Amino acid sequence: MAQNFGATSTTDDVLAGVDLGGKRILVTGVSAGLGVETARSLAARGASVIGAARDLDKASRAIADARREAASAGGSIELVSLDLASLDSVRACADALQAQRKPLDVIIANAGVMATPFGKTADGFETQFGTNHIGHFVLVNRLASLLPPGGRVVMLASSGHRFSNVDLDDPNFERTPYDPFVAYGRAKTANVLFALGFDRRHRARGVRAAAVHPGGIHTELGRHMDEGQMTGLLETINTQLASEGKAPFEFKTVPQGAATSVWTAVVASADEFGGRYCENCHVSEIVADDVVITPVSEGVRRYALDPANADALWRKTEEMIGETF
Repeated sequence: MAQNFGATSTTDDVLAGVDLGGKRILVTGVSAGLGVETARSLAARGASVIGAARDLDKASRAIADARREAASAGGSIELVSLDLASLDSVRACADALQAQRKPLDVIIANAGVMATPFGKTADGFETQFGTNHIGHFVLVNRLASLLPPGGRVVMLASSGHRFSNVDLDDPNFERTPYDPFVAYGRAKTANVLFALGFDRRHRARGVRAAAVHPGGIHTELGRHMDEGQMTGLLETINTQLASEGKAPFEFKTVPQGAATSVWTAVVASADEFGGRYCENCHVSEIVADDVVITPVSEGVRRYALDPANADALWRKTEEMIGETF
C-alpha cells in the first residue's frame, strides 16, 4: 500500500482521495456509534449506503447530519429494517434487498451486542451467539448472490474473541454455566470463523471476506457493563501494561474505531486481507492459543482462523437454522 495507517488513523484519513461514486454498500447497525460513522464516511465519498437498523426512528435521527453531508458529495444513506435477533426479520430484510435486483459491492456486518445478561433470541438461540453470529450468517449468505466479482464482506469481530473459542456442543449454554464475556468471546470467534468460511467459499469468483477488530471505543456496545465492571477491567489492563513497561490504555475515538472497517471494505487489496483478521488498519498476526497477551494487545488466536473449525461452525449453524448455503 502506498499509505500506511495505524491505530490512530481515522475514517477520513483512510478515505482521503477515495471516490466511491457508483458503489452500493450495506452497513448493519446504523443507529449509533461505529455504524453511523461507517455509513457517514462512505456516503461522504459518494457511496450509496443502505443502513440496516432495528429501530428506524432512532437510526433516522442518528444519521441526519450524515445524510446532509452525503447529499453534498453525491452519496446517500437509505434505511432498511433489520432485527438480527429474529430470523423472520433477517430473511425479510434479505428478501427486500434481493427484490431490488441491485448489486451490493460491500456488506459491513457492524451490528452487535456485548456481555448481555442471559437471554434468547426470537428463535431460541443464546442472545449474543444468535444476534452477532447467526443473524449475520443468514443475512450475508442470503445476499451473497448480490456481491459481484470484487465484492467484499467485512465482519465486525473483536479482540474479545480471545475470551473463548466456539462451543459447538453447547452453543446455547444449555449445559454450561453462563458467563457474559465467555458468550461474547464465542460469538466474536464465530464472526472471525464465518469470515474465513465465507472467503473460502467465494474467493474463486472474486468475492472476499475478512474480520476486523475496531479497538476499544466508548459506544452503546458497553451498555450492559456497569461502572464497577468497566473500572475493574481497565485497572486489570493497565496493571498488565505497566508490567510490560507500556503506557496506560487509551480509548479510540469513534472515527478511529471505524477506520479499520472502511480500510478493509474499500482500501486494502483483496489478497492482503482476504480470509484474515484485521486491526489498526492492517492484517494482524496469529498468536498461539497458549500465549498470554493483554486484552488490548494485537493478535488473533489460531483457533479463530482454523479452516476445520470454520467448516464445523458453518455446518453447525446450518443445522441450527434449518437452512443450507
